[in-house]
Amino acid sequence: MEIGIIGLGTMGNALAYRLIQAQHKVFGFDVQSSARDALQKIDGIPVQNIKELAGQTNLFWIMVPAGKLVDDVLQELQQYLKPGAIIIDGGNSKWTDSVRRAQQLSAKNIEFLDCGTSGGLQGRELGFSLMIGGKQEIYAKMQPIFKALAAPNSYAHVGPHGAGHYVKMIHNGIEYALLQSYAEGFQILKQGSYKDLDLEQISGVWQQAAIIRSYILDLAHEVFKKDQNFEDISGAVNQTGMGLWTVEEAQKNNIPATLIKDALAIRDQSQKTGGSYATKLVALLRHQFGGHAVTKNTSQKSESEKN
Repeated sequence: MEIGIIGLGTMGNALAYRLIQAQHKVFGFDVQSSARDALQKIDGIPVQNIKELAGQTNLFWIMVPAGKLVDDVLQELQQYLKPGAIIIDGGNSKWTDSVRRAQQLSAKNIEFLDCGTSGGLQGRELGFSLMIGGKQEIYAKMQPIFKALAAPNSYAHVGPHGAGHYVKMIHNGIEYALLQSYAEGFQILKQGSYKDLDLEQISGVWQQAAIIRSYILDLAHEVFKKDQNFEDISGAVNQTGMGLWTVEEAQKNNIPATLIKDALAIRDQSQKTGGSYATKLVALLRHQFGGHAVTKNTSQKSESEKN
């Protein structure tokens, strides 16, 4: 198949790489010339603008930050599209925005799928987990694309328009609580009654057969191999919005989401206080799986680290 990717950052480039490896033809546009050059190095075909991209194919994957930028891209792109064009939003858009966009594009005979994309940096080689919302028949037509991008048996049509990003939103809410739970446990091991425990050793033991073994634990083990003190980094942890959206959805439907809500509040508080040993670990884990920036420590230890 022939597909145009808009947004060739780390994730966009990884998607292009997997599609090219599966013998699909990939065109791509990014405002950064370095990102276009990187696409060419993996045998993709860079173009200079969206209009040129629309002249090459009728199938598009958008991989840009959620919010207004997605609307801006869609507004420009649809000026050049033929009826029957298919657009897939693979970013972390809010599900209600995806429902709205699908309705607007449908009025112009343009098809739309929303695709929650999980797998982080390792997805480039191992494949991604894809949660797809939209019309079943359009999903079926796009299966060669999803099969190329996903890890084995790791993609599915989960529901109508918006459902893909809805499921990914809940996925990220769970991620917030899991990261915080691991981080708090390791902080107790680090600062509790036994002061000299080897966290690399312990996480390694847990990796093999413990009930709490997981991919996050694997990443924690890699973090502890390098450092167990984290003195040089800040404990301030950002959040991309999906944790907040998950809590809002739970509250709207009177569903308890205490752990996710607490994890979100801890991240917000870390921005004000510099966080703790636990939030430093969360920041390092986010860097491991998603390449999220880790802030260098420019202040004294936080109160929670002193105690």
